[in-house]
Amino acid sequence: MDLKLTNKVAVVLAASKGLGRAIATTLSAEGAKVIIGSRDEAALSQTAREIQQLTSNEVIAIPVDVTNAEQMESFMGKAAAAFGRIDILLNNAGGPPFDKFENFDEADWQKAFELNLMSVARASRLALPHLRKSGNGRIINVISVSVKSVLASSVLSTTMRMGVIGLAKMMSDEFAPYNITVNNVAPGTMLTERITKTVSPGVDPEENLKQRAKNIPLGRIGKPEELAATVAFLASEHAAYITGATIPVDGGASRAIY
Repeated sequence: MDLKLTNKVAVVLAASKGLGRAIATTLSAEGAKVIIGSRDEAALSQTAREIQQLTSNEVIAIPVDVTNAEQMESFMGKAAAAFGRIDILLNNAGGPPFDKFENFDEADWQKAFELNLMSVARASRLALPHLRKSGNGRIINVISVSVKSVLASSVLSTTMRMGVIGLAKMMSDEFAPYNITVNNVAPGTMLTERITKTVSPGVDPEENLKQRAKNIPLGRIGKPEELAATVAFLASEHAAYITGATIPVDGGASRAIY
């Protein structure tokens, strides 16, 4: 299937590693011109070079902290100027810490708000004028399967990601006249560096992955490329009639019916 993403301009946040990197790589391989952002300038530049070498498609790296309003405004201006347009915005950021509600203070809540909810609102607001000019813009938010099924100790993540769902639903209504779709992807356990490194001392890494996969109906951990494929489809013309949706990519781990 030709996703018809050639020469589309995609902005992918938190793209120096993990899910963001996989998404940027897939969009670039599909022909999109990709602009990637993250806080780690050295890692970001290295990622841009590696993706460009792999896909033979231009990738631009612009460092940015998504929780910093001034940096985000500068970033979006540079991103729009790079190729003269923005067609696709992929909102993504690292997750907040896991713990019980009673162990988080005011500062923890504020950090989670800035990282996982306000960053989506801010980036979407700044990208909107450019997406309107596109004629068929796309906003896609990476959230978490915790919005579909209770995940222990995920109170910060779940609260902010649920906020993103509400925000995306409102934006999908308001932006529909501009032919802009707004959707969320909710990954379950994915085989990223974060997963492979969070192993207790003395525990075999392979055994750790097997234990994590026990409650996943498909019996395995997801691959970042599988989430990226879903994003690429949502970014394409083939998904033009999908908006306001939250799509789990979790191997069936969520037991919710709706």
